[in-house]
Amino acid sequence: MRELVFALEYEPGCNRVADTLADHPEARVRSLSLHATADRLWRVDHATGSPEALSALENAVLDADYYADCLATDHCGATQTTQVLDHDDDTLVLYSNWERTPDCDSVPHIARDHLGNGVLFETRHESRHYTWRIIHSGAGDVATFFDALEAAVGDCARTEMLRTAETPAESETSGSGSLSAEQEAALRAAVEHGYYESPREVDVGELASHLDVPRSTLTYRLRRAEERLAKQYVADEQLMGELASDY
Repeated sequence: MRELVFALEYEPGCNRVADTLADHPEARVRSLSLHATADRLWRVDHATGSPEALSALENAVLDADYYADCLATDHCGATQTTQVLDHDDDTLVLYSNWERTPDCDSVPHIARDHLGNGVLFETRHESRHYTWRIIHSGAGDVATFFDALEAAVGDCARTEMLRTAETPAESETSGSGSLSAEQEAALRAAVEHGYYESPREVDVGELASHLDVPRSTLTYRLRRAEERLAKQYVADEQLMGELASDY
């Protein structure tokens, strides 16, 4: 199996969800489940943020002229329904079901066309930066996938490759592996420039400019580093608890 990670950075006015997230920088949306067949797509998304941000996101999704996941720049005639599964002060959970037409396209459908069936998807949406992680068999053509994606996106978004490789071994995903050089450099810079202070002394855009890397690349590196360190911390705590119980 192979892992493919890339980001779309939307221009203003091209994606209503991206515009709403840009207006509320503290808000985040991540997919809990995302599946696609040849003619349908359904997903569950979990959003966090202020009450004002979540209300704006709900309106953006429910009142959109056409489905936000569709890459068409005009109404494509698709039939879509979105339901609010949960909405409280700091959480919004949405279920969406989309039946496409021949004029519709999306990242999952382009991936199925060029990377094969059985593709798994994970997404995170922050401001105008929409990061996709795809797990695929490796039998498809990644270059052709990117060509088709860029053609579908057009001038509405910039595409950026973040990672393509064999999926990590279990020992790496469990938190026992060390950080990559890029992740360590990103983490050190974040600490040194006050990214983790409260309030923050620098935002991710300023930090990315300092390191001379795209914002989406820095966000991805920090997230992977934080994930690995968090898993390592939990694994160490569990180990210490097991050792203590033996005495």
